[in-house]
Amino acid sequence: MKKIFLFLILGSLLITGCSIRKKDASEEFSKKIENASSYYVEGSMDIINNEDTYTYDVKVSYQKDNNYKVELTNISNNHKQVILRNSDGVYVVTPSLNKSFKFQSDWPHNNSQVYLLGSLVEDLNNDENKTVEETKDGYTLTSIVNYPNNKKLVKQKIMLDKNYEVKEVTVLDDSDNMQIKMVFNKIDLKSEFDDNYFKLNELIKEDTREENNNTNTNENTNTNDNINSTEEKNTNTNTNNNNTNTNNSEKTENTATIDDIIYPMYLPTNTYLTSQETINTDDGQRLILNFSGDSPFTLIEETVSYEEEHVIIPTFGELTHLSDTVGVVNDNSVNWFSNGIEYFVVSDKLSTDELLEVARSISVLPVSK
Repeated sequence: MKKIFLFLILGSLLITGCSIRKKDASEEFSKKIENASSYYVEGSMDIINNEDTYTYDVKVSYQKDNNYKVELTNISNNHKQVILRNSDGVYVVTPSLNKSFKFQSDWPHNNSQVYLLGSLVEDLNNDENKTVEETKDGYTLTSIVNYPNNKKLVKQKIMLDKNYEVKEVTVLDDSDNMQIKMVFNKIDLKSEFDDNYFKLNELIKEDTREENNNTNTNENTNTNDNINSTEEKNTNTNTNNNNTNTNNSEKTENTATIDDIIYPMYLPTNTYLTSQETINTDDGQRLILNFSGDSPFTLIEETVSYEEEHVIIPTFGELTHLSDTVGVVNDNSVNWFSNGIEYFVVSDKLSTDELLEVARSISVLPVSK
């Protein structure tokens, strides 16, 4: 009888100890992040849209009092966008257009953000039913998520190592299919930033320096081509001058052309294309596609121009991640840029969820009709 009683006590202690360790994993991770007054993160993020996967290089800088700088570079087309938050507001900076879009927004506190450490902690704190599983390499924390503009995302798994440092996060739908994956390659919880690091003007200067460096690199490459005679030198010099003028001209004109019409791969039931029109504009072309039926909407595709002087555009709406870019969602429209084209989906009939479903279906591979 004593042996049985002793066995029960030992078993109870083991179970209690295991529970404590699991509970500590979530608390230790949260404490580690909440105690950090700043941090810097590098990693890679995959966003899955049907059968397509879009991969981003991600760099995140954070400083207490709500200073954020998130650099997102789509590796398939090198399209870079920067989400900047400081005391002046929230900006989405698009260097390829030399434009910034300014928001009055609660971002990033109005929804989950897979690449922000504080957002992961908020999700854990908001879920009383979160679970902790001890694994061979560390711990897996599972919690609900808050993606109001993508309701099929319902939970996330946060993988920690034995030191309670996050290594990977996956966001899943209700069928446990992975929709987003973030791999953390570098985390520095003691980062220090200059006073102007989170200022928009400093970011604009940084992007300008990068552009100039890229231009100088291209010019040097052209200058160092194989040149074996004076005649060849003159020919190449003239060619390089022409190329330089062409590039500068492109910067003051449109950044792309509408060669192929991109149609949405998703249409609401009993909705169909009824008209399409192409209009020449000062910046290139504007394509207008009208869809009629039970759920009518209009899709506009328009070439955009690179601004010689940086432009700040006041914008109303909330930030949302589409597959290959960051977009803006309102009650009756979604707006985004991709590969030098600006897209609008507008409707008085479609819900926000349907608008976003149409928009995300345009983000997949182009389909000509």
